[in-house]
Amino acid sequence: MGRAFVYVILGGGVAAGYAALEFSRRGISPGDLCVISEEPVVPYERPALSKGFLLPESPARLPSFHTCVGANDERLTPKWYQEHVIGFCTRIEEELQNKLTENMAAAMRGANHMLDKRCALKDKKGHAMNEMYWTKNNFDSEASMDILSRQKRRGSLENLPLLFPTSIRENMPWNDDTFRGIELVLGTRVKCADVRRKTLLTATGETISYNILIIATGARALKLEEFGVKGSEADNVCYLRDLADANRLVSVMQSNVGGNAVVIGGGYIGMECAASLVINKINVTMVFPEAHCMARLFTPKIAEYYEEYYKSRGVNFIKGTVLSSFENNADGKVTAVILRDGTRITTDMVVVGIGIRPNTSLFEGQLNMEKGGIKVNGRLQTSNNSVYAVGDVAAFPVKLFGETRRLEHVDSARQSAKYAVAAIMAPDKTADFNYLPFFYSRVFSLSWQFYGDNVGGVAHYGDFSGGTFGAYWVNKGQIVGAFLEGGNKDEYEAIAKTTRFKPMVQDMAELERLGLDFALQVCQEQEHISAAKADLIVERPIYTWHATAGVIVATSIAAFAYWYGRRRRRW
Repeated sequence: MGRAFVYVILGGGVAAGYAALEFSRRGISPGDLCVISEEPVVPYERPALSKGFLLPESPARLPSFHTCVGANDERLTPKWYQEHVIGFCTRIEEELQNKLTENMAAAMRGANHMLDKRCALKDKKGHAMNEMYWTKNNFDSEASMDILSRQKRRGSLENLPLLFPTSIRENMPWNDDTFRGIELVLGTRVKCADVRRKTLLTATGETISYNILIIATGARALKLEEFGVKGSEADNVCYLRDLADANRLVSVMQSNVGGNAVVIGGGYIGMECAASLVINKINVTMVFPEAHCMARLFTPKIAEYYEEYYKSRGVNFIKGTVLSSFENNADGKVTAVILRDGTRITTDMVVVGIGIRPNTSLFEGQLNMEKGGIKVNGRLQTSNNSVYAVGDVAAFPVKLFGETRRLEHVDSARQSAKYAVAAIMAPDKTADFNYLPFFYSRVFSLSWQFYGDNVGGVAHYGDFSGGTFGAYWVNKGQIVGAFLEGGNKDEYEAIAKTTRFKPMVQDMAELERLGLDFALQVCQEQEHISAAKADLIVERPIYTWHATAGVIVATSIAAFAYWYGRRRRRW
């Protein structure tokens, strides 16, 4: 028992949703694509789980945050995958529009792509679908366009054959796949992958084969047991990675309003969950081994600002130590946490956010690994050219820094997924992936963005007492990273562009003095340079023609002189 597809996306996280949308927009045929996920729901925006989903009032719930709303794009509900109308209808619409503006024969050259790119330009009776065929059968393109627009508004392909008159419709090369949409295999674990044979074996025993595979398996939350601490199976110990985790966390929070919570970990999940717990009127103590929160990204000065803000909201910080063990009651629930330094904290619930580990086990020994993930090239292609990897699981070359990185953030998942599909569908038109590392977070009324790399010297600027502030990282005389809290859209775009430009910095004190104005000035200068280059490009063909004409004239004169001189000698 098995099924075969042209493309398979393995994984049901953010990257899977963005890849599916990109495939659709690039015009795959219905039935060509399959998405396999262990989760029972179609892909959704995971950042919502630690933000809107945990709110006590008007919380976010599916289907409101299915991909790809996180990028202000289309929301891909289960119905969207079933009907898969976007790319298919768009191709048909383009072909029908051609019939209105071009001659019949030219428009019909695309009929094969319009209906099913795998079928020949013949109907079921073998008649060539040429200009005479369509004219003879009275194809009314204007009426068909009207039907198509109504079908798209209704979000259905079921009546698509009505675009054609009966005499044509009866002989059209529809097949069983024409209206299949994108195949969803949800709530299903893949237990074995064979990249040489291009097959995946599910836990149910089904074999799914592919021509091209995109690995979007993401990562799993690290468990306390992996660090020698037992007891995370207790009912009031929560992790947060998927929808099931989020539902469980909400249930535990609702039963402990006014109580105490201990958050283990001072990274993304720890900080965002701590904020949500406070909003849910729960007293929070954060425990982590580093000297300050968000230690992998924040400087001590930046971290101090956020820690002071959290303290103003009632959060207590215990730093420089780790969890050692739990105390449990007769029902098995955790009643206290014991830290390595001997501190005992009574609690009603525990939230654990101590990192993630990429889901690579299916492909270890088959694909090259690096940085804890699957190594890919600049086209996100693995060591097997039929397999691509995206999102948290991919270790890819960051061109800006000339080294391989594995990034754990939603923007990387979104952008790498879209790029991989472009590289698959249009390889000759797709340059190497050129991604600028980007991280962001929103907690309470705070919102920050970071671009690039946090290496080298740091220049802080702005109002750290509660206004807009930020920092630049300067390495080998160039800006390589930028952080901004409380900026607007233009200001965030400015620090992003500045990081990509990597301008030289001579004076760190002057950089601190200029602060955000430095990025705004760099962007203005680059715009002027780009405009000047554009003017040169416009003028260059004229100069080239003048030069070419001059060379031709000079060559002609020289040739005439040579001929005339030889003729004189003969005289």
